[in-house]
Amino acid sequence: MIPILMIIFALGGTTYGMAEETLAFYPLIIPVMIAAGYDALVGASVLLLGAGIGVLGSTINPFATGIASGFAGVSIAEGIVLRLFVLIVGLIIGIWFVMRYAERVRADPSKSLVYAQKAENEARFLSGQDAGAGIGPFTGRHKLVLGIFFLAFVAMIYGVIPWEDLGLAVPTLWWWFPEMTASFLLFAILVGVAGRLSESELTGSFVDGARDLLGVALIIGIARGITVIMNNGKITDTVLNWAEGLVADTSGARFVLILFLLFIPLSLLIPSTSGLATVAMPIMVPLAAFAGVAGELVVSAFQFGSGVVNLITPTSAVVMGGLAIARVGYGTWWKFSFPILISLAVLS
Repeated sequence: MIPILMIIFALGGTTYGMAEETLAFYPLIIPVMIAAGYDALVGASVLLLGAGIGVLGSTINPFATGIASGFAGVSIAEGIVLRLFVLIVGLIIGIWFVMRYAERVRADPSKSLVYAQKAENEARFLSGQDAGAGIGPFTGRHKLVLGIFFLAFVAMIYGVIPWEDLGLAVPTLWWWFPEMTASFLLFAILVGVAGRLSESELTGSFVDGARDLLGVALIIGIARGITVIMNNGKITDTVLNWAEGLVADTSGARFVLILFLLFIPLSLLIPSTSGLATVAMPIMVPLAAFAGVAGELVVSAFQFGSGVVNLITPTSAVVMGGLAIARVGYGTWWKFSFPILISLAVLS
């Protein structure tokens, strides 16, 4: 299940920048992993690393590749072979890393980095039941609900991908967060109808789900607040000005490598890939032209640098929200993910 799920989430990351959308999957994935003999950290890593590596190796992601390519004056398809290579190799590294840790925990639960919370997590995520207890038959109604759930993501993927930029004769809907929100709400109602929930059961389930994520929403607000302070205090502008001076007199491969390293601190200040592309690319692309560096390499340097950082940055709503749901401490996540961060940075 671990490689299959990580590949699925990576496909979401590379095609439409799956990030915030993963938060809905934590209550589904973590109980399965705990019931299989692993821990909550394995569930969190499947989502964070799976989707995160997908975003790092974005191929047609409109929120990162699309916006950055637009500022670079190149097609979204330019540089796709390089990004696809990093996606595949990076995903292999991530899957191996997670499976190695998961097998170690299954063989000896005391090796878990969250072993102190083992009993508490089992009670919370498994509702105090033994793995597999109380599970009834897999009915046609269940299959219909899962089909509608899957269709919701197919609709979202179609809505956000810029088909016109790929040169395909497919209508582009140009969806953004308001359209995705409305789509999820519609499909939630359809799921309730297909599951034959009464009005009170449907609304009650919706409110209960919102209640579970309220603490996560507050953490996301705090993480976003750091970015607001950085921007309004002109701290981000100061760093960008310093970065411009740092790369101004370099050329060739050295320019691209320095640019990759520069996007690491910039991504700490601006965790949003679309926001970082909008702010930084108009400055870096003209400098790259003077250095004789192709625009698609600037796009790749931006993606790889921000992709590595967004697996760990405390200003990311995805990282802090996901860890909050999984009940994994930020320090624990640092300890767990640091080796793979180094591996992905070297690969990039």
